[in-house]
Amino acid sequence: MLIDVKVPVLAESVAEAALMNWHKKAGESLQRGDSLIDIETDKVTLEVAAPNDGILVEILKGDGESVESDEVIARIETKAGSARATPVEAPSAPEPQQQSLAVGDLPVEPAKLSPAVRNLLGEHKLQASNIPASGEAGRLTKKDVQNYLQKNEVQTESEPAVIAPAPTTEPVKQTTPAHTEPAEAETHDVTGHRTEQRAPMTRLRQRIAERLLSAQHENAILTTFNEVNMQHVMDLRNRYKDEFEKTHSIKLGFMSFFTKAVVEALKKFPVINASIDGSDIIYHGYFDIGIAVSSPRGLVVPVVRDANLLSFAEIETKIKQYGEKAHDAKLSIDDLTGGTFTITNGGVFGSLLSTPIINPPQSAILGMHTIQQRPVAEQGNVVIRPMMNLALSYDHRIIDGREAIQFLITVKQQVEDPARLLLQI
Repeated sequence: MLIDVKVPVLAESVAEAALMNWHKKAGESLQRGDSLIDIETDKVTLEVAAPNDGILVEILKGDGESVESDEVIARIETKAGSARATPVEAPSAPEPQQQSLAVGDLPVEPAKLSPAVRNLLGEHKLQASNIPASGEAGRLTKKDVQNYLQKNEVQTESEPAVIAPAPTTEPVKQTTPAHTEPAEAETHDVTGHRTEQRAPMTRLRQRIAERLLSAQHENAILTTFNEVNMQHVMDLRNRYKDEFEKTHSIKLGFMSFFTKAVVEALKKFPVINASIDGSDIIYHGYFDIGIAVSSPRGLVVPVVRDANLLSFAEIETKIKQYGEKAHDAKLSIDDLTGGTFTITNGGVFGSLLSTPIINPPQSAILGMHTIQQRPVAEQGNVVIRPMMNLALSYDHRIIDGREAIQFLITVKQQVEDPARLLLQI
């Protein structure tokens, strides 16, 4: 029986997607759950698996082609005697594969590998079973592979870092985590010849570019700055971090403090939590906080919903889960949909100061930066304190400077005196 392999049903906001690389060729035998191809949207990467045992008799759409929701991309002839099959949509999250895959000339043991992990294994001709796995249920993550490469000095500093979502004729080695476009458009090889490399932008990168330009063109963006003394938060964190981790099985970071501080500030200044719809202002009575996360495919903003109802441990757990899903290309469209306010932390990369761009249709975004030991004046004395610069970019069409400044001061007060977070004052 001939059955269709279809594109998974996409969200209403996703008009089309792009096929990445077919893992099987026409004529190859398949087992139910075998990974066939990864489909990239402007938000997530979906993995399409074989819906039945059989033979892949026809591929209708090739690598890199654009496809729409529910479109037929291949056909499978089921084997004689197999269970009755009807045309079905390929699931986006297949069951663990039951047979070994081949990466280059090296066999990979059966494992539930994400598209990002498979691509990295293929580029470096690595065997999954040789790499210690730290993911849930013994799952191999992209970070595990990157750590293995660094430890064994597989990479070299002279090679460019690239993302290769579209088909290539030869695998390209990476020298840095693949969350950026090629580091240099023009490079020199060891013989002195000038070389160039062209790589197509991923759909996510294209979408990021479109949204950034749209945000700058359609919003009256203004940024206000302040600084926060992190001493009390750091003292509190150092005092309780071991007990916190032992109790909640999660590390206590700074992001939960800032998320809580932002929620309290949004309660006092609801227009910061609002958005524009035509000539109307929509005031949101809930607090869904987007947390910007760097992934191998670019910057994504998963949403911590109802942050006002979550504990510090629940917020930290959510952020950790989103970080892992982002690096393994497992974020769902629901994870990235919505959000009333966004926090981005450029400090993890060493940024001292920046002006973040609003994430539409939101009206404001908070930028955190690196912590520096700096001299400050306290009660007439100069002391050294761990200081962080904060930046609030906002849409001046509905948010006045007074409100933006007072909002940022409120965040500063909450962080500098963490007891306020407990008392909600």
